[in-house]
Amino acid sequence: MKPVIVTLFGLWNVALAAVPGFDISHYQSSVDFAAAYSSGARFVIIKATEGTTYIDPSFSSHYTGATNAGFIRGGYHFAHPGSSSGATQANYFLAHGGGWSGDGITLPGMLDLEGDCAGLSTSAMVSWIKDFSDTYHGKTGRYPLLYTNPSWWSSCTGGSSAFVNTNPLVLARYSSSAGTPPGGWPYYTIWQFNDAYKYGGDSDTFNGEYASLQKLATG
Repeated sequence: MKPVIVTLFGLWNVALAAVPGFDISHYQSSVDFAAAYSSGARFVIIKATEGTTYIDPSFSSHYTGATNAGFIRGGYHFAHPGSSSGATQANYFLAHGGGWSGDGITLPGMLDLEGDCAGLSTSAMVSWIKDFSDTYHGKTGRYPLLYTNPSWWSSCTGGSSAFVNTNPLVLARYSSSAGTPPGGWPYYTIWQFNDAYKYGGDSDTFNGEYASLQKLATG
């Protein structure tokens, strides 16, 4: 992942065009992938798993629909840090749709970090995320994207900068501007800026041009 991050660091200051995208789960029973693609969207992040007991019932159909429509796509895992280790949840995610392949159209998996802090201290939470991230990297050669919001990151990790050089940030902030990223990240890789999207799901934007999005997928 470092080559991608270095590339994006270099691109940060040159005001590249954004690439639209969106994220979805079973809550979106109807997604118009063809219309979304026609409107300019080029990537989709799809819920695959949660904890170690839940597989999103729409993951397979969503993944197939996104693939058939021509999207770069990937899966995400909703973290339950208080229920089992990061490694255990990473392996569950990998076994149920969260893997990565160098086919040019698969994003590294995303770890969804939100809600409460599950009773963990900030240092324990950082260790849990690292356990998940390192396990995922060990199996795929890629570090997962980390989805979070500034409030959660500050409260639950103490504003840790431990992942700046390895894990791309997916920033959740519903506003007209992304603001300052948490945790020392100098930029976001993807910004989720609205919890609605015309064709189904939440609205996202990739921070860069399409070639950089392809680079994120290929590694």
